[in-house]
Amino acid sequence: MMITNNRPFDNNHFIGYVKQVTPEYVMAHIPASRLLSLYHYGGERHHAGIVGTFIAIEGAEFGFVGRILELSLSENERLNLTERSFEKEEFHPVAKIEILISFNYFEKGQINKGLDTFPHIGAKVFSCTAGFLQQYLLQFGKNSLATSSIEFNLGVLASDQTVSVTVEPQSLFGRHCAVVGTTGGGKSWTVAKLVEEVLVNKGKAILLDATGEYRTFVATGVQSVIIGENSYLHYSQLGISDLFYLLRPSDKVQRPKLMEAIRSLKMVKLNGGANITMHTGGPAIKVEDGLLKKEGCDKHTLNRYYHKNIGQIETDDLDFDIKKLPLQIVKEYIWDTDRNNSSIYGGLNESDLSFCTSLISRLNNLVNTSNFQSVFGFDKPIADATDLIGIIEAFLSDPKAHILRISLEEIGYDFQVREILANAIGRCLLKKARTGQFKTSKSLIVFIDEAHQFMNKTVQDEYSPVQQLDAFELIAKESRKFGLFLCLATQMPRDIPQGTLSQMGTFIVHRLINRHDKDAIENACSSANRAVLSFLPTLGRGEAILLGVDFPMPIAIRLNAPDLPPDSTTPPVISA
Repeated sequence: MMITNNRPFDNNHFIGYVKQVTPEYVMAHIPASRLLSLYHYGGERHHAGIVGTFIAIEGAEFGFVGRILELSLSENERLNLTERSFEKEEFHPVAKIEILISFNYFEKGQINKGLDTFPHIGAKVFSCTAGFLQQYLLQFGKNSLATSSIEFNLGVLASDQTVSVTVEPQSLFGRHCAVVGTTGGGKSWTVAKLVEEVLVNKGKAILLDATGEYRTFVATGVQSVIIGENSYLHYSQLGISDLFYLLRPSDKVQRPKLMEAIRSLKMVKLNGGANITMHTGGPAIKVEDGLLKKEGCDKHTLNRYYHKNIGQIETDDLDFDIKKLPLQIVKEYIWDTDRNNSSIYGGLNESDLSFCTSLISRLNNLVNTSNFQSVFGFDKPIADATDLIGIIEAFLSDPKAHILRISLEEIGYDFQVREILANAIGRCLLKKARTGQFKTSKSLIVFIDEAHQFMNKTVQDEYSPVQQLDAFELIAKESRKFGLFLCLATQMPRDIPQGTLSQMGTFIVHRLINRHDKDAIENACSSANRAVLSFLPTLGRGEAILLGVDFPMPIAIRLNAPDLPPDSTTPPVISA
């Protein structure tokens, strides 16, 4: 249906007069209850008597758009209300209205977020026409930084399904985006719709699929990998802190020896596997079978080599042969000096070696267990075709590839492997962003489904200090200017760090019931006031409130179903 009536104030849509004005809301007197009845006019359907309906208020120079929050009758009329009197007598409802924006009569499309002036007593109140909403309200998704006319067709207004909602991707993702809502509210479908729009408009996005529900997303330009099945993240992309958590060395005994063994293996690789000599006059540091053998060697030679290459040795990566690490730990248990020469390392210290037996056992179990091998590729080269980092780099450089789905469905929940893995992926993307890769080429949007599983996480046990897994939090705080953007999807926004949630410029909020979840949204988004949050428990499936920095007013929308819906249906509780 073509919408032609874009007048904000049409006497055919008149419903009442302003009777009270406060900084928080406006009260409107409805002269007759029939003005709130459902009717059709000019091919359009109107029903102003519903809470949540948009209305327009006439002013001297500025008009105002509001939303009905509450409808009520006076006490006397309420007491006299019967079914018979309702049909034959006139009642005079009162509407409580939240003022959302003001607009200038004389400058078409100019919308003011925030109120410099207010309606006056006696101002006329009208039901908003679909044409007016289309012309004025849907300008909110325009961003001054956008360099193209690309728009995402998200859905329609929940209160008037003749009005389409289109938003520029710069407004959606330019300051990061969060999709939140309880289970069954349509959150997964919204993520699928957003990813689909990225694909249609030939953008670049990585989807971190926590449960595999987006396995149905199969289309040209979409690539899927399943870590642990047809891909792995090479262990060299992990940090030393990640390895420490997986091994859990004791703080005062095992941790120092583990660090010394890591440094030794890094020196072996850095020196190409050859003996280390520094022309100090002392014996060289021997390398046998890929292991650094300090026993009987010159301490000054090793120290000089270490300090010369400290920048390459004291890095957080695991760029060495990790399968040599158990034996290298044994090589580290030597006396600090020889009995006859203080500048020479002594022999094996068997008494201290017993303290590291459990660590060596855990390390052997880690590098030789098939489950860990399939995830971290302990027995594979870093340049293997199924290495995830190589797959990501190939995806970023391929102009025909637009969506990369990384599934964690095959990864168990033991030892926080999923959290460590996701954090390593985020750390890799952050490094690329800091080099300017996404500024010189296409920007990248990272969708994180079930974000509460990966954010606000720490690794800790009784032996080790707390270690924060904060790669995605750092992306939220600093990567926007580098062309790396986040879209978080979660059913528990209260579990997302408040500092990270406050970095989200756009929120698509589905049904929320838990008070702590609603408080988290209110604290993170300036436009999410109590009036807006009061609508959240009543939203239906697929409905959401869209609000954020680039949107002058929150609006309730019904999102279009994606062409490739996720596999998120609930199986029957009892089947035949």
